[in-house]
Amino acid sequence: MLDLWLRYGDRLIDGAVITVKLVALACLIGLVLAIPLALARRSDRRWIAVPAYLYIYFFRGTPLIVQLALLYYGLAQFEAVRESPLWIVLGDAETCGLLGLTLNTTAYVAEILRGGIAAVPKGEVEAAEACGMSRATVYRRIVLPRAIRIAWPAYGNEVILLMKGSALVSTITVYDLMGETRSVFSRGYDDTVYLYAAALYLALALAVTGAFRLGERQMNRYLRAAG
Repeated sequence: MLDLWLRYGDRLIDGAVITVKLVALACLIGLVLAIPLALARRSDRRWIAVPAYLYIYFFRGTPLIVQLALLYYGLAQFEAVRESPLWIVLGDAETCGLLGLTLNTTAYVAEILRGGIAAVPKGEVEAAEACGMSRATVYRRIVLPRAIRIAWPAYGNEVILLMKGSALVSTITVYDLMGETRSVFSRGYDDTVYLYAAALYLALALAVTGAFRLGERQMNRYLRAAG
């Protein structure tokens, strides 16, 4: 077992770094995109709410592996796509994998935030409006901060699920942790490499869990100080 790690451990760590990079960027971009999507989902205007609903329904209702295959293999079949600026993104496996992860997590996070927004007490919103705040100000200062606090545990779970789901980018030739694991396994068919991969994924999951618990404590401390 140790001999395998001495030979290929650096490759597994390099793959883990790619995994962390992809997940971190997808979470950051996805959160930014999910906020307006969640607000659109709650809009009273059907021409705004319906497209948001369809986007969320598609990406939550289809497997991530199918979404990645459609982006990387499906769109590549069209010459118009290959000759367009989109090919800069879709022609590179790692960038395409990042796009797929981002689109997927955006849908899930938008639905999480929608639930958080719905859980904000109406009395707080009415009190803010009674003080003369505009609707935009109410959302910026009252609704969204409270919604994020409410949705924080669920968002932490989504990040962990995304990290585990990111292993699927290896199916489009990305050498993330799982991609490197499969490559190492193909050299000697030693199942031990999967134990090392599992240990690394577990370590990443523990790190994410710890980070979110720390963030939750900081938010609680801030709310107590503000109260």
